[in-house]
Amino acid sequence: MADQDVLALARALIARPSVTPDDAGCQALIAARLQPLGFACESLPSGGVSNLWARRGVQGPLLVFAGHTDVVPPGPPADWPSPPFEPTERDGQLVGRGAADMKTSVAAFVVAAEEFVAAHPAHPGSIALLLTSDEEGPATEGTAHVCRVLQARAETPDYCIVGEPTSTARLGDTIKNGRRGSLSARITVRGIQGHVAYPHLARNPIHQLAPALAELGATAWDQGNAYFPPTTFQVSNLHAGTGAGNVIPGQAVMDCNFRFSTASTPADLQARVEHILQRHGLEYDSRWTLGGEPFLTPPGPLCTALQSAIAEETGVQASLSTTGGTSDGRFLARLCPQVVEFGPLNRTIHQVGESLPLDNLVPLKNIYRRLLEILLADAPATGRPA
Repeated sequence: MADQDVLALARALIARPSVTPDDAGCQALIAARLQPLGFACESLPSGGVSNLWARRGVQGPLLVFAGHTDVVPPGPPADWPSPPFEPTERDGQLVGRGAADMKTSVAAFVVAAEEFVAAHPAHPGSIALLLTSDEEGPATEGTAHVCRVLQARAETPDYCIVGEPTSTARLGDTIKNGRRGSLSARITVRGIQGHVAYPHLARNPIHQLAPALAELGATAWDQGNAYFPPTTFQVSNLHAGTGAGNVIPGQAVMDCNFRFSTASTPADLQARVEHILQRHGLEYDSRWTLGGEPFLTPPGPLCTALQSAIAEETGVQASLSTTGGTSDGRFLARLCPQVVEFGPLNRTIHQVGESLPLDNLVPLKNIYRRLLEILLADAPATGRPA
């Protein structure tokens, strides 16, 4: 029966159409299960976003399971093999929006905590769950908000596991022990609009931008380091023109993004871009947005414990990786010294027909439970408030 608990809870969560920022009752369902176990469950809403902080215990060490109950829009339901919010078991897969990203991880967190508390009712340290309905959206009023609340009242986690889907070929093969930062810019190059037959009376911003863009694309921003690949620069959008074939445009607008390692800083990258643009004599305006700083958890107690739990359950030796996009780990890393991401297969996330192998659910739950055993039950309490 216990092995059906994680599937039943995953199905119940998938059935709730919690498209960002709507939680659709997911967090209330989870709180109702955790409260009888002695978890103090706090709702911490902000700006129309639902957030749940559920904690059992007051002493350190404090281990936090972090995740999100929101999902991306499913798109046209007719494109799905079954309705996206009707969890379906087909060909050994659990199908539904959020099956992989990340309602199964949330279900595994909860059932792992239930089993651990039943076996260790007087466990040392503390367990907490941090859930938000804003991870897939702007991410300004979710985990970031809860971290501000925790920081203000000096609640400091020692370990944090974000349940993002990190596995690639098989469950347990990849742990994200860091993520690159994200820095975006919108650069507007000003020219002079005119007739294409009279270019001497105009100034074409596309022609002016082209050599600068070629240099930006060819620049090696850094060499990375032992944990991160080199920083990358990509142009995502380039707009100019009125739509008419005989008009030189008056401006060109370029959107670009850096995914950067700890070998560079946002200030340095911005300064280098501005220097290239100025050296090419461009008249321009720039607007910069820092999506997140890079973070890194070097090999240590959390990474070692998680690798051990994975190996015991699956026989897989998990690799540490910092590839991929940003996650809420960037907010948690400001508060917690050891943050990693670990979860199920990511091959179908955000896709039509999102799914997860059914035989992965119980092993995932067991890995999370074993992690609790290693870091709390098998380790002495610190005795400090956390």
